[in-house]
Amino acid sequence: MQLQGISGIIGKISRFRPGQQPQRGIVPDKNTGTAAFSLYDPELEPPLVTATAPDYYFEIERYWVDPGRAIVIIARDTRTNQIEYLLYEPALSETEYELLERIHADLRNILVLGEEDLHKDRTTMIVSKLVLLLDEYGIHPGPASLHRLHYFLIRNFIGWGRIDPLMKDPYLEDISCDGTGVPLYLYHRKYRNVRTNIAFSAEILNSLAISLAQRSGKHISTGSPMIDATLPDGSRLQLTLGTEVTTRGTSFTIRKFREEPFSPVELIEYGTFNSEMLVYFWLAIENNKSLIFIGGTASGKTTSLNAVSLFIPPGAKVVSIEDTREITLFHENWIASVTRGAVGEGTGEIDMFDLLRSAMRQRPEYILVGEVRGHEAQTLFQAMNTGHTTFSTMHAGSVDAAIHRLESEPLNVPRNMVQALNIVSVQALVYRGTERIRRAQEIVEIAGIDPSTGNLRVNTVFEYDPVLDRFTYTGRSGVYAQIAEQRGWSREVMEKETAVRKQLLEAMHQQGIRDYVRVSKIFEAYYIDPARVLAGIGDLDRVLS
Repeated sequence: MQLQGISGIIGKISRFRPGQQPQRGIVPDKNTGTAAFSLYDPELEPPLVTATAPDYYFEIERYWVDPGRAIVIIARDTRTNQIEYLLYEPALSETEYELLERIHADLRNILVLGEEDLHKDRTTMIVSKLVLLLDEYGIHPGPASLHRLHYFLIRNFIGWGRIDPLMKDPYLEDISCDGTGVPLYLYHRKYRNVRTNIAFSAEILNSLAISLAQRSGKHISTGSPMIDATLPDGSRLQLTLGTEVTTRGTSFTIRKFREEPFSPVELIEYGTFNSEMLVYFWLAIENNKSLIFIGGTASGKTTSLNAVSLFIPPGAKVVSIEDTREITLFHENWIASVTRGAVGEGTGEIDMFDLLRSAMRQRPEYILVGEVRGHEAQTLFQAMNTGHTTFSTMHAGSVDAAIHRLESEPLNVPRNMVQALNIVSVQALVYRGTERIRRAQEIVEIAGIDPSTGNLRVNTVFEYDPVLDRFTYTGRSGVYAQIAEQRGWSREVMEKETAVRKQLLEAMHQQGIRDYVRVSKIFEAYYIDPARVLAGIGDLDRVLS
C-alpha cells in the first residue's frame, strides 16, 4: 500500500477485519481486529539499510552497531588520506518522514503512563502506542516501512537520538562534538581519532544537549552553561550550552565506559601488565599496602585501579569516592559514593573532601579515591598514615613529577606523610608500530626518606622494555620483604606463593575466564579455600559451579 501525504492520512480510519490476511510486520489482534506489531528480526528479514562508501573513499572495514538497522563503514578519504567513520541508518521516504513527524508529535501527547504501563518494558509501551496511532490514522504500512518508523521512534524516545548508534558501538571510547555544523570526532579503539559524517544544526544540537543534561539529572541553561555529569549508562559527560563559553556553539564530550570493567586477566591479554606484576599487586593489596596509579590522559589509570581492586579480600569493607562513577566492584561490603554539586545558591555542595572525611568515620579497610587533585589529598594521606589502605589515581608523567605535585599547591601533602604510600604504578599510552597501546612503564616502591638528604628513596620493582614490549622484574622488592616478615614466610615459601598465584592467573587466561564477575568469584574462592581451587586448576569452571 502506497503511503499518502500526511494531510490525506490523518483522520482516515481503516481497521483490519477478522480473517483478513495481514502483511508481515502488521498482525491483527484476533479479539479487536486492531493492528498489532511484529518486531524486526535481522536474521529473518533483509537489512533496513544499505550502505556504500562514496566514490572517493576506500573502504577498510564495516560492521553493524545495530544489526540490520545501523551500520558503520570505516573508510579512508583518498583526497585527504584520513580515516573516517561513516554511519548509515535507514533512509525514510518523504511521506514516511512526514508520518514519523506526526507520530512523534502525537506520541508526546498520549505517552501518559497508566497504572498498567508502569510495569511494561519501555520498548513494548512505545510499540503499543505506535500501533494505536497507526490504527487511529487508518494507515497500515508495509513491514519494511513500519520497521523503519519503529527504529526512529525507539531511537529518539528511548535511545540517544542521532548519537544512539555511537553509544552502542563497543569500539568507541570518546564522542566529541566541537560545535554547530562541525563533524563529530570519535576516539576509536582500533583507528584512534576519526572524523564522522555526523554534524548538527544549532537547534538540534541545543535540544540534544538539554536532553543529555536532563537524563544525567542535571540542569543546564544560559545562566549556568557548563556541566560535568554521569550518564545513566555510566559514561562521563562534559557539556557546554550555546555560545556563552564555547564560541562555535554547543559542545559536548562523552567518555564511554564499558558496562563491565576490565578484569586483571583482560589486562594480561591486552599487555598492560604481565601475570608476575598482577601477583605483586595481589599480595600487596591482600597485605594492606597503599598504591596510586599515575599517568597522562587515557593512559588506563582508572581501568587498572578498578581491575586490581578485584584482589580485595571478600568481606572487607570498601568505600569508593569519585566525582563521576567509574569504579565497579563485585563486592557486597562496598559503599560507592559520588560528589554532588550545589543544589541552591551555592549551598548543598558535597565534594571529595567531604566524602573522604565522612568515609574515615565509616571504619573502612580499603578506601578507593577516583582521582586526587585538591585539598582532599591531605586527608587521603592522613588516612594512609593512620593505617587505612588507600588506592587512587593522579595525573603525572613520572614518580618525581607525582611527588612534586603532591608536595605543591593545591595538594600540599608534607613529605613525611608521602612516605606512607607504598607503591606507584606509572601508566602510559604508547605507540607500538602504528598501534597505540596502554602499558605500565614501571612499578616503583616508596622506600622512606633518606635521613642524610631528606629526599624520598624509591625502588623500581618492574620495568617496561619498549623495544621488546616486555616487562622485567628487577629482583628487589621491599614490599615482598615486608610481607614475608609480617607473615613469617621464608624466601622459599614466598617464592612458592607467588608461583602458585601466577599459575592461577595464567590458568584463567588460558581457559578464557576473563569477565570480572567470574574472575572475582575465583579470587573469593581462593581466599576461602586455596587448596580446593588449586586442586581444580585444570578446569576452573567446575570450581565456579
